Amino acid sequence: MLRRATTSLVTLIAATLSITSAVVATGTTAAGAAVDEPPRPAFYEAPATLPPADGDVIRSERMSFLLDPLDATSLVRNAQRVLYRTTDRTGEAIAASGTVLVPNAPWVGVGSRPVIGYAPGTQGMADRCAPSRLFSEGIEYEGIGIEGLLLRGYAVAMPDYEGLGTAGVHTYMDRVSQGHATLDVVRAAQRLPGTGLSSASPVGLMGYSQGGGAAASAAELAASYAPDLRVRGAVVGAVPADLSRVATTLDGGLYSAFAFFALRGLSASYDLDLSPYLNARGRATSDQVEQECVFDLLDHAFVRSSTLSADGRPMSELMAREPFRSIVEAQRIGTIRPAFPVLVTHSTLDDVIPYAVGRSMARSWCAKGANVRFSPNLAPLHVGGIVPQTAEALPFFEARFAGLPQVGNCWLL
Repeated sequence: MLRRATTSLVTLIAATLSITSAVVATGTTAAGAAVDEPPRPAFYEAPATLPPADGDVIRSERMSFLLDPLDATSLVRNAQRVLYRTTDRTGEAIAASGTVLVPNAPWVGVGSRPVIGYAPGTQGMADRCAPSRLFSEGIEYEGIGIEGLLLRGYAVAMPDYEGLGTAGVHTYMDRVSQGHATLDVVRAAQRLPGTGLSSASPVGLMGYSQGGGAAASAAELAASYAPDLRVRGAVVGAVPADLSRVATTLDGGLYSAFAFFALRGLSASYDLDLSPYLNARGRATSDQVEQECVFDLLDHAFVRSSTLSADGRPMSELMAREPFRSIVEAQRIGTIRPAFPVLVTHSTLDDVIPYAVGRSMARSWCAKGANVRFSPNLAPLHVGGIVPQTAEALPFFEARFAGLPQVGNCWLL
């Protein structure tokens, strides 16, 4: 099964990278100008009154699900997009959207079919970037990570996160909001009629990059925020656990847009006006990235943040000053002990999120008594790191759902 999933994974990567290159080449937004987003589909509009409990389903609808643009596989018998209640950083109830996938393969393990809360990596800031929309277009790259899970017979629940697909600015990199959205989409999947899932379904958490941060945050928050979920373990990769160190790495590089996404998203979450801190070009860039997807990242490649700030200082210095210092510090992951086994993966060659950041987070969890297995790899750069993580996730979840203990390796850290 693992060999089959890995072979399909390589094939899907090639197809996805080909499409990604084509989309990046064409672009979608006029450089230097903010544009009004097209109206959202009615499905994504929240009602005036939300249901009473986090994870409650507001509405759902069947969706066309293309794991790849050619629809070469047919793994899912029940694909639905959902609108559900969750809670933002401040404790306010909000609506978020997501995707629930139940595969054709029967569950042949012990007990009921598990569900994986799969937190997606960076999609962008615009509503059109939401995975629950991109899956129907066959260009959602997270299909790479979920194919093996579906082949094994696991259900998958994936959030779009706050403000991605729904009203408001996507609060990119907001630790609490992303963790809540990930836990609540699992609750929504368990409460969705016709899936065969229930509150008795065992749960796994998984994510890479932004998704690694969301899944790691969910792992930290699960015991207090969602004690009803039977979480058996989490697999997190390339976790941006320390945003100040990540921002320094991103500045002026290929992935500069990610730092701009974070600045825009966190300022929205904390209701902070960025105008005094940016020059005219910086304000235009901030407006522009709110309308962009990850496929547009080349529009901002190699742009140094010092060219966008009001005083000519780089973003790393801005983050060292209040109010940004406290905001960035509040996003640190590694401060709360997960109550279940966690597998942490990270490439030593990661060019986006420094390897030392992931290792430091794992060491911090270990110091708090968590059951952690840290697995470094030599995958090429940040993008390549998702491949070994996906391969390691399958036996990890197999063992956790079978009730087998994880042998941690904190002593190596």
